Amino acid sequence: MAQVAPFRLPELPTRADLVAKYFRALGDPIRLLILGLLQSEGELSAGELTRRLGQPQPKVSNHLACLRWCGFVTTRRDHRIIYYQLADQRVAAMLELADGLLDDNADHVAACCHIPEA
Repeated sequence: MAQVAPFRLPELPTRADLVAKYFRALGDPIRLLILGLLQSEGELSAGELTRRLGQPQPKVSNHLACLRWCGFVTTRRDHRIIYYQLADQRVAAMLELADGLLDDNADHVAACCHIPEA
């Protein structure tokens, strides 16, 4: 039996399939750190994000590409430098809402054995 690729959507995805995939983009700690930095600092260059995160540039670039493709961030080019910012204030609101919900449920989330760790 052929193995199905992880996170592959069905041929005709439902809204729930798409929302689940959308939230999987937030399922990586580095991507959440990037969004948190952009939320608190505003616009940052890819180089600055790489320095702040202490991660290799190709890794950060891959995460930024994912966030951009899914609509979490947008870019602005100034000569050779690309700057990133949150695409929409609703992204910031979603992050704040998640933080508030986590405040009330952190122990349960930490103990959950149904969701694998990143």
